[in-house]
Amino acid sequence: IIKSSISSFETLIKVNDEQRKMYDRRYGWINIKPFLFQAEFSDGLIIEVQVNPEFKTKEIAEDVALQYLPTVGRLPTYLRKDVDTIWLHKDVEDFGGGNNNLLIHHGRGLEYKKQEILEEIFLHEATHTSLDPYHLSASEWITAQEYDGQYISNYARDNPEREDLAETFPLCFALKYKASVLSEDVIQTIKETIPNRLRYCDVVFFDGSGY
Repeated sequence: IIKSSISSFETLIKVNDEQRKMYDRRYGWINIKPFLFQAEFSDGLIIEVQVNPEFKTKEIAEDVALQYLPTVGRLPTYLRKDVDTIWLHKDVEDFGGGNNNLLIHHGRGLEYKKQEILEEIFLHEATHTSLDPYHLSASEWITAQEYDGQYISNYARDNPEREDLAETFPLCFALKYKASVLSEDVIQTIKETIPNRLRYCDVVFFDGSGY
């Protein structure tokens, strides 16, 4: 997924601001009155965007939100289907997924954009949100894990019950749709390390036609 990839994001609509409960990595759960927007996508999905009032004005909040929504819209529909809200804060803290949400800290987002990995970060976090609840603990996924006996990253290896699918799915996606940008060595490493998980992703998420 790159900047030139087609985005399903269509428009951001201002709505009346109301009290919301949000998660902020700096403070934990907070109850505040954020700037509220409704993001609409061409596939019919709608996300409520909640922007921390620390951004001072609704116009600034809108501008910052629009820096991320086209990228979110580049994700496949099945990765956005359970994303009901986006929490957007200042500061350099990690993004997050889960809670029917995507968590953004703008300072970290600027770093991701500079490194040109923003799309990959959203791919990882949206996997937490829309795929983990259905697949991370599925017996077929656990069996594939066991048969592979290895992990695609140290992060997945050290946190198998939380991060394995979110770390693995982006590589399956890359191999399926963007293999041309991967070196032969990387392709071979992926195929040798997680062959059973690749098969699971291909059958469950893709068209089942193989790699």
